[in-house]
Amino acid sequence: MRAVSANHARDLRFVRRVHLLRTLGLGLGVMCVASVLRLHEAPLGWWILLVAHGLAWPHAAWLLALRSADPRRAEFRNLMVDSALGGVWIAVMQFSLLPSVLLATMLSVDKVSVGGPSLLARTSGLLVAGCVATSVALGVPIDIATPMSVVVACMPFLVAYPLAISFVTYSLTRKLAQQNRGLDELGRTDDLTRIANRRQGFASVQTELARHRRTGRPAVLAILDVDCLKQINDRYGHPTGDDVLCAVADTLRRCCRAVDVVARYGGDEFLLVFPETDLRGAEVAAKRIRQQLDALTFENVPDLHCTVSLGAAETNSETASVDAWIQRADAALYRAKGAGRDRFMGAVQLAIS
Repeated sequence: MRAVSANHARDLRFVRRVHLLRTLGLGLGVMCVASVLRLHEAPLGWWILLVAHGLAWPHAAWLLALRSADPRRAEFRNLMVDSALGGVWIAVMQFSLLPSVLLATMLSVDKVSVGGPSLLARTSGLLVAGCVATSVALGVPIDIATPMSVVVACMPFLVAYPLAISFVTYSLTRKLAQQNRGLDELGRTDDLTRIANRRQGFASVQTELARHRRTGRPAVLAILDVDCLKQINDRYGHPTGDDVLCAVADTLRRCCRAVDVVARYGGDEFLLVFPETDLRGAEVAAKRIRQQLDALTFENVPDLHCTVSLGAAETNSETASVDAWIQRADAALYRAKGAGRDRFMGAVQLAIS
């Protein structure tokens, strides 16, 4: 139901955009056609039809689409009517060169912008059919001359309508870019903790390893494990366990530098990368993190105490791949947990309890 409602709202926005462009286009197009009708001293009936088409049809088409069960499909039908009526006016103008070419071109441009080549192909056939049928009914009058008065009347349409379509296209393109950035951000962010997810974390690790190989500068990868998270979930419930994970993520953001990588590794584990840092520097960072976590309090469970274990590995000449680097840090983490948890341990014999 929510998806259907969202689709309907999107279709209504499409109808509003087309209504605005149709109102502008027909308002300016009326000036072009009127200049030719005046030149040919057209009868009153054509003037009445022109005014009705230019002023009433945009709003009638809008209402038809709004009241339809499928606004988008109804609007596409309206666009096809636009093309057929455009062909009628080209014939009525006796194929006056500039306004006829201008009208046919603008009708084609807006169809491409809305429905692409397939809509253009369908509506072009209707434009030609409307033009031929009307021309035959009128006795095939042809007068392609375009006096200066007609040229001047066509100028607003020639300038303003393409600009309007360009602004609409720019607005849609900008909105699409924003949506794509949002989707990209979602694809790189962990849903619960709002830090980088596993995929983004691995990509950052790969980047840092490549930098080390290129420059020889040090870097440390650490895996942080929230101690006894399963017992926290069992005792206090999974919502509390989620609160602990979010609190750990927030603490990591505060304690780490802007250049450091903080990512959710999975479950109760986090991935950290400290560029331009050796194991001793990683120890200092780990101590700062553990002190901050030790001071955490949880309003709903005041007796809950959060501790973490960390295992870390510094890059060296034997770090052949991301997997190898992670395995070394993982092995150090297991040793930290085996030694009693709530501690940091490096891939070499170095520990802080």
